[in-house]
Amino acid sequence: MGFSQPVQDPHIFDVQQFGACGTGTGKDTVAIQRAIDACALQGGGTVRFPRGIYLTGTLILKSNITLYMAADAVLLGSTDKRDYADDIDGAVEAPNFNKCLLYAKDCCSITLAGSGAIDGQGGNNTFPCGIENERPMLLRMVNCRKVAFHGLTLRNAAAWCCHLVDCEDIHISHITLDSHVNVNNDGLDFDGCRNVFISDSRFHTADDSICLKSTSDRIGSHFTISNCILRSDTAAIKLGTSSRGGYRNVVVNNCIMHDCKLGAIKLLMMDGGILENISINNIVMDQVEGPLFIRLGRRGNRYETPREMNFRQPSREELDNPVPAGILRRVRISNVQATVTTSDKTKSGVLITGVPGSLVEDVQIENMSIRVFGGGTGEDRQIVVAEDEARYPEQYFFGVLPASVFFIRHASGICLRNIRIVIDQPDDRPVAVAEDVEHLQIKEMDVHMASKARCLLRLTSVNQACIGGLYTDHETVSPVVHLDGGDCRNIRLIQEK
Repeated sequence: MGFSQPVQDPHIFDVQQFGACGTGTGKDTVAIQRAIDACALQGGGTVRFPRGIYLTGTLILKSNITLYMAADAVLLGSTDKRDYADDIDGAVEAPNFNKCLLYAKDCCSITLAGSGAIDGQGGNNTFPCGIENERPMLLRMVNCRKVAFHGLTLRNAAAWCCHLVDCEDIHISHITLDSHVNVNNDGLDFDGCRNVFISDSRFHTADDSICLKSTSDRIGSHFTISNCILRSDTAAIKLGTSSRGGYRNVVVNNCIMHDCKLGAIKLLMMDGGILENISINNIVMDQVEGPLFIRLGRRGNRYETPREMNFRQPSREELDNPVPAGILRRVRISNVQATVTTSDKTKSGVLITGVPGSLVEDVQIENMSIRVFGGGTGEDRQIVVAEDEARYPEQYFFGVLPASVFFIRHASGICLRNIRIVIDQPDDRPVAVAEDVEHLQIKEMDVHMASKARCLLRLTSVNQACIGGLYTDHETVSPVVHLDGGDCRNIRLIQEK
């Protein structure tokens, strides 16, 4: 009785059968591209990478294709910039990051899957750091639909890791994104994308782990980020700074953010767009700086020239004729545990601020427990915080704040409810300062601190406030609420706990 030969699946295209050697020495770019093109020509299928190390330059992805990385398979980015294509859409904000390892445009149904890795070899010994230096990203997709990443490890990008522009229906789950070998090592950047689901993934990045951008009038919308563990040297999750169109309908829940050096969550509207309908719930922040930074500004960047960079200083004309500030409203934050371990007072506490005449609106923070280092002095208590309306937004750029935990300015409809605060070192500053705020509610706030502060709350130019249920374990704090000047109106103190 004879034995039949196994029938090869016609929809699986093994890159080794197209000439890829997988030794990590010779370049496999041509062979891998040949496999991708053959798969696309037959209407789609799976381009499979068996065990091996596949050294390559830019690969152009096609519709209806799955790139499957087997265990112990590594797609390795070339360290020679000449191996990366120039005839592709670039990055509007950062033209020196135009090159990339994987690229797709106007495609549908692309999946990157498996238990292998895509490695950009992007360490700064290979690609020198600096915003002016040319460094390839790991991946860019432009105007693509039905994109999925599952199971893979994405690591060691020379610049941003994954840059998705004007894409929709994106599903990302169970990935490990490990990219902190260079500067500007963002994890996932979404520019004007829609219908995005990110879950059950781990991030360790040198720059923002997950960042929503908006360099055009397209509004990024309908994002769900859940069950992720994030570590970043800049921010775990950031909306902004690029915000020409804006962001709408974003949900973040059940996430752990740890060892974040310049902030955990940043909600930024700087370029005249709209940021609204944001829900953040069930978050643990461990050893972070600046746990929450909400900023409405008016920078004026329109990204109309390729060299427009975020960090440039505004011109005199822009300062004298600022663009409209845009809209930042309807933010709900609840069930947050935050431990801020830094003693740097410029990187501690919660900052919520708009600009004169343009208010952050309708922000509710409920059921938050926050521990900060403290250490503020009497001089710190008197600090007047600069407006810096057009400057790139980082919390520490504002310097030391006159509040130990909450500084709220140019805002309307702010509600703090059931807040527990622990301040480790004696601090001369009020726990919360509100300036130019309308419709303020602070209810059920427990403050445990080393005795030094002269009041819990300081209000300046506040109209219509309802405050009650304040508690501190130091009876020497008096008054609990201090009205600074005579321009506070309609302040109601209620007895509740």
